[in-house]
Amino acid sequence: MAWAIWKNEENAVKAHAQFDIAKHVPVKITITEGNGNERDVLADNLEAGRIYVQDRGYASFALFQKILDENSSFVCRLRDNSVYECLEERELTKDAIDAGIIFDKTIKPGRCVKTQKLISVPIRLIAIKCTPHRKRYKTSRGGPQQGESLLIATDRFDLEADVIALIFKHRWTVETFFNFFKHILGCRHLLSECKNGIELETYAAIIACMLIALWTGRKPTLRTYEMLCWYFTGMADEEELLSHIGRLQIQT
Repeated sequence: MAWAIWKNEENAVKAHAQFDIAKHVPVKITITEGNGNERDVLADNLEAGRIYVQDRGYASFALFQKILDENSSFVCRLRDNSVYECLEERELTKDAIDAGIIFDKTIKPGRCVKTQKLISVPIRLIAIKCTPHRKRYKTSRGGPQQGESLLIATDRFDLEADVIALIFKHRWTVETFFNFFKHILGCRHLLSECKNGIELETYAAIIACMLIALWTGRKPTLRTYEMLCWYFTGMADEEELLSHIGRLQIQT
């Protein structure tokens, strides 16, 4: 995911975040200029043993191949007008149908040989019913208008279709994190306008977030952050702090 502060065409910054859904903490943030390419940044920061869950801005068969080359997997939304060649129609289970799965296919991307050579293996394509998001006004911001289904591409043929849908659903957790990152950890307003200063502010926020998770063993929340602030300023005692932590969701 990417978050940008656009002041003007000459002065913009973008933070490319890798967010661990299971631990609910960021694992890496890369700062670039405002027009930094998300797919290129991810390609330069891939690691083995991960499932990269991505929205359609990251849909690139060349990027999918790089993820596979790093011995990782991908679950990525494709654009609604994506072109592909169907190799096999997979049978849907009852759980898949109940989860809103429309179809489950094995495909080759694109129609031309050049496109199909971008990725070395067939991929799995799942369509999921969704509630269309209609724009109130005509604008180019936020991408094209949402249709009645989502197309999800993955290399994971070993998982049930409804599990793939659930994995993608958890991608939205990063939106909650960015709200926490900007509004709670203090990164809504920049303390510096140089790249080094922005990186220092960003990583100070990440360290605070990860220390909360490490110290409490729970997922960081707004209330946890506030309670810690109250404790360190003397507005809450240790018993109140520990009582709050005991009610939080335990990390798995």
